[in-house]
Amino acid sequence: MECVNDTVVREFVFLGFSSLAELQLLLFAVFLSLYLFTLSTNAVIVSTIVLDRALHTPMYFFLSVLSCSETCYTFVIVPKMLVDLLARKKSISFLGCAIQMFTFLFLGCSHSFLLAAMGYDRYVAICHPLRYTVLMGHRVCVGLVAAACVCGFTVAQVITSLVFRLPFRSSNQLHHFFCDISPVLQLASHHPHSTQITIFLLCALVLVIPLLLILVSYIHIISTILQFPSTLGRYKAFSTCASHLIVVIVHYGCASFIYLRPKSSYSSSQDALISVSYTILTPLFNPVIYSLRNKDFKSALHRVIGRTVTLRQH
Repeated sequence: MECVNDTVVREFVFLGFSSLAELQLLLFAVFLSLYLFTLSTNAVIVSTIVLDRALHTPMYFFLSVLSCSETCYTFVIVPKMLVDLLARKKSISFLGCAIQMFTFLFLGCSHSFLLAAMGYDRYVAICHPLRYTVLMGHRVCVGLVAAACVCGFTVAQVITSLVFRLPFRSSNQLHHFFCDISPVLQLASHHPHSTQITIFLLCALVLVIPLLLILVSYIHIISTILQFPSTLGRYKAFSTCASHLIVVIVHYGCASFIYLRPKSSYSSSQDALISVSYTILTPLFNPVIYSLRNKDFKSALHRVIGRTVTLRQH
């Protein structure tokens, strides 16, 4: 479907999986299974943290927020993608596309700053253990999450406004499976160089500033851990940070590849493949990485299950 001449685009048509028409039923089954597993895993994590008082600590508070964020993140993209895999016309309205982009960017940007807050939490826990409860009180934790959300909201609002203020009069065929920045920009009839630079700088700031804060935190963490007298102590300290580091590497690796590479290297098929990893696989693995590597969480989960079984028996 093409919109030509001076006709204003009123909807976009997704072509992200058009080359895999014969595999769309299989993709639907696979993505639906992964989506349901993601929802159930995050629900178990949040429920366990809420129900077990031993996990009412800053680290698990941030983990519960991360799990909620991942759930909302997938909810913005995956249900629409699943519907489109079964539909003949894979379209979204102009307003719907703008809302999807804003929500996706808001959650993604907030996620970056949330990871920085989690890095700060690990820094305080390892470098200032005696002042941990004071420095990471409930108000501080809530304030860090609120600050991450405000930053995410602001960046998402600015970028979405810049993108959808552009004229769309040439084509409405979106070579992607959701309204991401680069594929939508490709359809704009005219996009000033200043707009592209502004969007690039905002994406860079969202990625670079939190990453620098995380790097500074881990420089102090590593220098402190190396001063521990026992090997066991060093191992335990490193193990508490390993999950966070894995999530940071995956998140910033995918995001940097998508949003910070030169425009000349843009590839719609490559972008769609990478996007599947950070819209479906990453939200699935992030909470699992945190929970499965953590003995305290597994013990708490066993306690919650035990209490639930006991209550049902009575």
